[in-house]
Amino acid sequence: MPAQGGRLQRPGVTELRLSAFGPHRGAAFALGPVTLLAGASGSGKSQALAAYEALAALGSGATLEEAFPDAAARIPDRAAPDADGRRGFRIGCTVDGPAGPVRLDLAVQAEPTLRIVGERLAQAGQILLATALRDPGRRSVQGAWLTGGAIGVTRAPLPDDRLGTALLPLRVAGATAGQRQVLAAAEQVVVALRSVFPCDPRPGLMRAPVPPGEGRLLGDCANLADVLRRTRHECGTRYALLAEAARTGCAGPVAGLDVRAPADGPVSAVLDRGPGRPATELARLGAGELRFLALALVLLTGPGVLAMDPAAELLDAQQALTVLADGFDRGLDRRQSAELLRLALLSCGRGHVRLMAAVGEETAAAARLLAGVTVVDL
Repeated sequence: MPAQGGRLQRPGVTELRLSAFGPHRGAAFALGPVTLLAGASGSGKSQALAAYEALAALGSGATLEEAFPDAAARIPDRAAPDADGRRGFRIGCTVDGPAGPVRLDLAVQAEPTLRIVGERLAQAGQILLATALRDPGRRSVQGAWLTGGAIGVTRAPLPDDRLGTALLPLRVAGATAGQRQVLAAAEQVVVALRSVFPCDPRPGLMRAPVPPGEGRLLGDCANLADVLRRTRHECGTRYALLAEAARTGCAGPVAGLDVRAPADGPVSAVLDRGPGRPATELARLGAGELRFLALALVLLTGPGVLAMDPAAELLDAQQALTVLADGFDRGLDRRQSAELLRLALLSCGRGHVRLMAAVGEETAAAARLLAGVTVVDL
């Protein structure tokens, strides 16, 4: 990602911390533009992705219950309750960008009641926001954020079921240098967390024709044909790159991708096999081929074509989309996995896309030989 003076020009998460989360204790993972999680089954790859996805949801304004629908499953293994029967977990991240590195750390009580019991936003060792649960009988935490000037710190209650950092832009006026520092840090964190697209293509849902719609790709990629229809009309360059990738990732000769969209009828996509050969409908493709096409499209596209909620106040050029993919290489052969890694490096190298994915050992071994890929061994 382009940088000036070592700073990312688009906000991005550069470290994920799982201080106490599922099987992880005291874990901190450095994240690059392309980050692959490797490890045996049960090592915590999916849990790490779930933590990132939950932080992203909280950054977008979700409640704790929405971000952690299975909060009890995130409590660290063998964690014993305290004298009041309370158990929970702790996660955090570092977001780098124009404002410099900013740390966000969160302590969550999962039992007996789901609530935030502590949050800290800090930069260069200075605490910009801190919250703490003072009265267990009230559904709020006491927040304190940097104000500067004669006041120093502003104190006020904040909800115990939402990320305080995401609420700061609504609470802080920006009238002092301290307030402006808090706002810059909070907005950088929120922009990075909101620009996330969890993706898990489901081949069984991608085979049937789909009704024409907005052409925004769903996380399960069930509406792939409709998104291909839109991409073909709006971005010929990306469409050509996808067709070129299909020649590598799909079996048999591939002359290109085509879309059939009859008036007022369902949309279907086909592989053009070239002159004199009948086209192949998506319904006839293998599961690996469908997953490959969907993931390639995600890597080659942007927030405007994905069913996600990016920071609307920023231009696409000022934010980076982060794709989260569990089982990135599931059902793919070596050639398909290699082509997706090539596309990831191509797109992520331009700075507008970041990728964090869990992969199998074969893909991880190949990725360790590639410059620009961060492989995290769990």
